[in-house]
Amino acid sequence: MSEITVVYPTSANPPTWGHADIMYRAAVKFDKIYWVAACNPHKVLDFSVEQRLRMMQAYVDYYQLKNVIVDSYSGTIVRYALDKNASFLLRGLRNTSDFQAELELASGNRGISKDIETICFFAKPHFATISSRLIRELARLGEKIDQYVLPTLTSEIRTTLNKETKGSSS
Repeated sequence: MSEITVVYPTSANPPTWGHADIMYRAAVKFDKIYWVAACNPHKVLDFSVEQRLRMMQAYVDYYQLKNVIVDSYSGTIVRYALDKNASFLLRGLRNTSDFQAELELASGNRGISKDIETICFFAKPHFATISSRLIRELARLGEKIDQYVLPTLTSEIRTTLNKETKGSSS
């Protein structure tokens, strides 16, 4: 049987326990996972590609996963998946809004290549309300975020967001 490779693109701005849970669940089901920090030129990101990759790798290390490769990509994720000989794009769904957005993306992706299927993993109930946006907002307000992200990342998240806030208020 051939190796099954999956590409899991996320903005990971910052990566959360919700992202990590989807990545972990895929890693125990499939042979190889590319967890990709997507670089969307139309999306303003608070964290650099390097920061996002470092934080994503921290989750991979936490779970001690040998079959997950952290990477970044700017371009059509289907092209990336084809370059990596992946069979699937993996997406996480928290709610019906996510479903609608992913349905539209999957349709567009199939227009690029019918060789790449989109599969979805549902968020576990306790992760369904976690979003990177929520974490950024809580961190900017000085609230606790340890329950939403790997605790070793909270300092970097706060430092980055505080620099951004100070820079924009001058």
